[in-house]
Amino acid sequence: MARPETLEAMVRTEFVQRSPLTREALAFAAERHAGQMRELDDLPFVTHPVEVACLLHEAGYSDEVVAAGVLHDVLEDTDADAAELESRFGDYVAELVSAVSEDPAIEDRSERKAALRRQVRDAGECAAAVFAADKVSKTRELRVRASRGRFGRADAGKLAHYEASLEMLSELIPDHQLVDQLRLELESVEALPAGGV
Repeated sequence: MARPETLEAMVRTEFVQRSPLTREALAFAAERHAGQMRELDDLPFVTHPVEVACLLHEAGYSDEVVAAGVLHDVLEDTDADAAELESRFGDYVAELVSAVSEDPAIEDRSERKAALRRQVRDAGECAAAVFAADKVSKTRELRVRASRGRFGRADAGKLAHYEASLEMLSELIPDHQLVDQLRLELESVEALPAGGV
């Protein structure tokens, strides 16, 4: 399946037409992320959850897991809460989204990211797949920024988190296609000329 670049294109795909939970999740994410833009290219932020959903679908995951991929940022970046996700999308989807969401009570960024990786590790394979798909998408964005000479201090911290995430995922779900994709994306970032990174 080719990756649709827009929400509208994804909604028209055969998979989404046959996947009611993902279709509902796309509408919910579009509503909640409305007005948010991606830093990389000023596209609507929902472009990122759409890519995560596509990666999960391509890896063969169920409607529930793909829907969780669509929703993976709503707890961190919108006013949605876990109870709302549970009532609209069911316990399993809400659990997956919670498993890949940072604890905002942890102030130190490094500690918060380490806690997130432990939380994902403890949540199991499907949460790890959602997390891996997110990291593949975010590493692609980082690679594009770095190739344009826009790699900053904050990006170095992101890169360190993505590398630590790869290490955790390699132990948890070795030989998984999303882990392999993340590894390749990170190698691509590292292969950029020193001026890019």
